[in-house]
Amino acid sequence: MIYSILETITSFVINLISTFGYFGVFAAMAIESASIPLPSEIIMPFSGFLVTQGKFNFWLLVLVGAAGNLFGSWVMYFLGYWGQEVVVRRLIRAWGKYVLVSEKELDQAEKWFNRFGSWIIFFSRILPVVRTFISVPAGIAKIDIVRFSILTFLGSFIWSAVLAYIGVVLGENWRNIEPLFRRFDILVAIFIIILIGFFLYHKSKEFSKP
Repeated sequence: MIYSILETITSFVINLISTFGYFGVFAAMAIESASIPLPSEIIMPFSGFLVTQGKFNFWLLVLVGAAGNLFGSWVMYFLGYWGQEVVVRRLIRAWGKYVLVSEKELDQAEKWFNRFGSWIIFFSRILPVVRTFISVPAGIAKIDIVRFSILTFLGSFIWSAVLAYIGVVLGENWRNIEPLFRRFDILVAIFIIILIGFFLYHKSKEFSKP
């Protein structure tokens, strides 16, 4: 089942990039950065392989990939920025007590993000899984859009360059990188689940106090 889904996604990416070239890379990376499951671990290595075929220029490819990531990140950033009161706070006010999150804690999270946000934004862009979900909390915390854009672009540029270079090195065997990144994705996801579980455990103890 999962293999079939990955094959479908891979075929879509290959067709998109093969048909539209740089614009296809931009569109695919924008879709991925908007938290839609279109893995950059497929997009950029395949595009890197096309560099060896003379279809792309390496640095222009990396630039386009990072620009696509930035565009998709803007979409999610403004969703968090403008939807904070309309969506996020209303949900917390209505359902926060059931998921052990209060409005006060949201305010604390925003202060924490404003304090350390620069580092979080940059480093999250070079990590699997979390890299596509950081934009919404950045928008909620109202991180300066210029700073957000610069850090997102720099992190995305590094990520795109690494993946594209892997595609150049592996050549026709570019797909061999997929299983490795899938395993790394799983490890990061497990780590995040453990952190959430640890948080919920301690919050449940607080809420159970008289």
